[in-house]
Amino acid sequence: MTNKEKVAKYFERIGLDYKEPYEPNLEHLKELHLAHSLTVPYENLDLLRGKLLSLEYDDLFEKIVMQKRGGYCFEVNGLFGWLLRELGYKVTDYLGRYLRGETLEVPMRRHRILRVELPEGDYLADVGIGDKAQRLPLLMEPGLEQKDYNDVYKFEKDDFYGWVLYDLDDNGEWSRFFSFTEEGQAYTDFIMPSFWCERHPDSIFHKIPIFCIKAEIGMITLIGDTFRDSTGAEMIVKELTTDEERAEVYKKYFNLDF
Repeated sequence: MTNKEKVAKYFERIGLDYKEPYEPNLEHLKELHLAHSLTVPYENLDLLRGKLLSLEYDDLFEKIVMQKRGGYCFEVNGLFGWLLRELGYKVTDYLGRYLRGETLEVPMRRHRILRVELPEGDYLADVGIGDKAQRLPLLMEPGLEQKDYNDVYKFEKDDFYGWVLYDLDDNGEWSRFFSFTEEGQAYTDFIMPSFWCERHPDSIFHKIPIFCIKAEIGMITLIGDTFRDSTGAEMIVKELTTDEERAEVYKKYFNLDF
């Protein structure tokens, strides 16, 4: 399969039509980012099963596009970056620190994100978070409050952390989300932090299910045995207690075999 054929398959996977000539502009980036966020789940099933991950683009394409699976940040943001480059965008990979909910004073760098350079400015692209997160790319401009459906984000600069992304929480307070410095990373730079997530005793990623699929408003998650659906008028929360319940949720919402 040629790369152009792979691009067309990728578009099909996220519910879009690939048409040439393709113009790599901001409007199309937003369209791709939203479509990807609403169709490709965040999921760590391979880590739970002890399967070593491959970050090679051909393997990621087979898993995410052909098998209609998902993945975690090293996988989905990796393949999304490949797609953007094939479409003519100028993309730089960064290795960031996830800050939301962390107890360590300085968490390790274990989050893969993308910078996309456009005439309108540099944009952060990130489709690899299994929690509340942006559905659209964010302009990298400090202090600018950016509304993303029902959520609001802003960047600030820090002498140590570099770029720090904040989101507005339910109490109207700004909370740190993640950070990154502007040091471009090669493919090989993500192998070691991904392996830490896959195998280290302190990593949560191989211990419990962390699944998420977003809607324009709300999202559906399975964290451990707690299922949440916030896409409707009322939040649905359910504790899964049987394998039959787990199997149904795995397949119905995340296209996974229990």
